[in-house]
Amino acid sequence: MKATELRGKDQAALQKELNDLLKAQFGLRMQIATQQLSNTSQLKKVRRDIARVKTVMNLKEAK
Repeated sequence: MKATELRGKDQAALQKELNDLLKAQFGLRMQIATQQLSNTSQLKKVRRDIARVKTVMNLKEAK
């Protein structure tokens, strides 16, 4: 996911994207806890995507 893609979305779409990413992060954390996750780099990608969405949301609120 790129920040340029996120900037084109409205606030409601960004909130939905954030909720989806938070659910994905929770699922990955549960997989790590139960030793089912083989590719642990997915967690890092999701965490960065969450940060990107929050950053774009804050920029849109500031305007």
